[in-house]
Amino acid sequence: MKIFGIIFIEIHAIIHLIGFLKAFKIIEFNSLNLSISKTYGILWLLAAVMFTITTFLLIFKNNYWWLFGMFAVLISQIVIVVFWNEAKYGTIINLIMLLVCMFAYGNFSFANQVNTEVSQMLSKVETNQKTSTIINTIDNLPIPVQKWLKNCGIKNNLKIKNVYLKQEVLMKLKPQQKKWYKAIAQQYFITQPAAFNWMVTMDLNPIINLVGRDKLANGKGEMLIKVGAILPIVNEKNNSKINQATLQRYLAEIVWFPTSALSSNIYWEFVNDNCAKATILVNEILTSGYFYFNNEGEFIKFSAMRYKDVNDDKPKEWIVEVVESKVLNTIKIPVKLKATWKLDEEYFTWLQLKITEIYYNI
Repeated sequence: MKIFGIIFIEIHAIIHLIGFLKAFKIIEFNSLNLSISKTYGILWLLAAVMFTITTFLLIFKNNYWWLFGMFAVLISQIVIVVFWNEAKYGTIINLIMLLVCMFAYGNFSFANQVNTEVSQMLSKVETNQKTSTIINTIDNLPIPVQKWLKNCGIKNNLKIKNVYLKQEVLMKLKPQQKKWYKAIAQQYFITQPAAFNWMVTMDLNPIINLVGRDKLANGKGEMLIKVGAILPIVNEKNNSKINQATLQRYLAEIVWFPTSALSSNIYWEFVNDNCAKATILVNEILTSGYFYFNNEGEFIKFSAMRYKDVNDDKPKEWIVEVVESKVLNTIKIPVKLKATWKLDEEYFTWLQLKITEIYYNI
């Protein structure tokens, strides 16, 4: 699709170049019945140059290609209006180009917003956290949690302060949906204070995408989803249900940075040899969930009663199951998981994800 777009723009550039060549009588185009002054010929040339610059920036993945594209469309539309009778159909191409540039700007702006939030979050990492090994504190936890942490191989590792990871994601937006949407995501965590920022990009079609950002900061959750990175369709915050659900998500995801199980704001209770209940408290927001392990101490499932929607009267069971675990950066973690909601009459598996990269203490 990108190659098609580049060819499309460059053809538009060549058409504008023809206007310049005719204005300066460099080449005669008898089929083009236009009388173009040299002044307007310069504008035709300028539009052609701007469109060409846009294609080169696209090829080299420059984040500002949309800006040159918008300038090109502006100049192009000026000459089209002047020569309306002969050039009016170029407006259709310009409208398509303008729409694509607007979506590109939306993605650029959204990414900048997330980057700013991440920078602010990472700046809050407590620099005085102890970096000594933590094996001595594991003994205070329930036996299944001890087995899990030792199975992860963290006994000789330093305390994890922050995390960065990348994911490949498959999502369904509703239970009746047959097709899985593909998406890519990146996520940052800090452990003291507990916080995360997750950004996902999903292509709805070759032109329009869906971007989303989930955020936990100061014990409060936020959820933002935009079509084309421009039109917000979900913007939830300052809501007790969102706060609790987002904190439960953080709790479930500590399996990617297991040393957080030792945090002073997480309280563990023994349930049985293969299960422990964890309760987390952040800024007076309290929530809990159940961690399940196999006999070898591998984490296999997380379950909690969680609000699916801010309009729900009651929470629903939310289940995260491990599909595959492996060692990444010296720690054994779940790398493939699926998330399921238990609805009134059925189980709705809406998410499958795979961790492709993970980095600690960046």
